[in-house]
Amino acid sequence: MNEIAAAVGLKNLTAEHKRAEEVKDKFEFIISRAVTEFPAFYKWVQNKISKSQFNNLPNGILYLKGGDLTEELKDFKKRVVLYELKGLF
Repeated sequence: MNEIAAAVGLKNLTAEHKRAEEVKDKFEFIISRAVTEFPAFYKWVQNKISKSQFNNLPNGILYLKGGDLTEELKDFKKRVVLYELKGLF
């Protein structure tokens, strides 16, 4: 995250390498590479997303994961937007 932030000139970014349940602050975005199924991760971080909204993209979780996510995201259908990353990097 720090490398990407530096490459695009972001200054208002805090990157922390720690377990989700150890994070105490609130953030506009929580970015994670997928280390567990999304429902479990969501339980760990759902109260760590700031309600203060000032970005074009709504505050939330950016979860980097591949594969078929149909079953894993079935309970989040109305709140999830999937983006293909293969063309971006």
